[in-house]
Amino acid sequence: MNHGPPRFLALTGPTASGKTELSLALAERVDLEIVSMDSRQVYSGMDIGTDKVDDAARGRVPHHGLDVVRPTERYSAGRFGRDARGWISLIEGRGRLPLLVGGTGFFLRALTDPMFAEPAVDQARLGALRAYLSAVSPDRLARWVRRLDPERAGLAIEGGPQRMGRAIEVALLSGRPLSWWHRRPPAEGEALHGAVVVLDIERAEMDRRIERRVTRMVERGLIGEVRDLLAAGCQPGDPGMSATGYPEVARHLRGEATLEEAMEEIRRNTRRYARRQLTWFRHQLPGSAVRIDALAPLERRVEMAVEALRAAGGRVRAPRGAGIGQGGRSTPPNDARAPTRSTTREVAR
Repeated sequence: MNHGPPRFLALTGPTASGKTELSLALAERVDLEIVSMDSRQVYSGMDIGTDKVDDAARGRVPHHGLDVVRPTERYSAGRFGRDARGWISLIEGRGRLPLLVGGTGFFLRALTDPMFAEPAVDQARLGALRAYLSAVSPDRLARWVRRLDPERAGLAIEGGPQRMGRAIEVALLSGRPLSWWHRRPPAEGEALHGAVVVLDIERAEMDRRIERRVTRMVERGLIGEVRDLLAAGCQPGDPGMSATGYPEVARHLRGEATLEEAMEEIRRNTRRYARRQLTWFRHQLPGSAVRIDALAPLERRVEMAVEALRAAGGRVRAPRGAGIGQGGRSTPPNDARAPTRSTTREVAR
């Protein structure tokens, strides 16, 4: 089937595989704008624990999909699909390549395999259920998912507590399992064709990088970031605050764990998450995805990504100069100004 030229280039891979480094290097070679494909970097005030690019990088290359919602709000793959279509159209209208960067596979699928229309549910009941599920252990969530939606239980469990919670919410509040809704005709827009590149990394090296990353995050001020979020009114059960690093530090701040214990728990949970990503990439990425050795020299990785785009029929244009907008920050789909990086005390308002 001829899809025509790709609408975007997607750069994905597990945590600590070097996606950000490669994306910024690609921006030196190709005229592009970056769309974050990370389900945690959408949250404002959560910069260190989600390892967002800094303001200098945003000044060099326009970024979209960062600081979109507060940690108290849920941001679904369906919403990403709608938002990303708007960002992609805007970037294309400026004659640039949309480069999707991140490890949230469900976000990529929302574009390449559009989702069902999310069922309408009572918001008060939804809020109460989410508050209850936030205190339930992952093992118990997994048992409930297997009972409520055995068809999609494997995928939900691989996705962790948030994905399991979503499956439970839909089943209980709509009366039908998520697998049933996924069989309905898609209503989130047409499927977009894109070139996909995935960074492959050996597990031993990935684990070493995760070890160093957690240490670096704490040195950069992760403890203070979590403390400020809690002081601003965010709760450990909020959607954003479930991101790895935040619950563990919150327990440390309550005196339930030493700093070393919290750091080791972050490392352990990050490794588990990265392994779930690897499993997803093995089974869910399109067969046309091009795999790149994450340990290859940076220039070689850039060349391979460019080659993958050309092989898919995409055009490669050299950068034209400085980024657009105010410091290269994201613009939302309606082209109104997106919020700049929030101070932490604003995020819970």
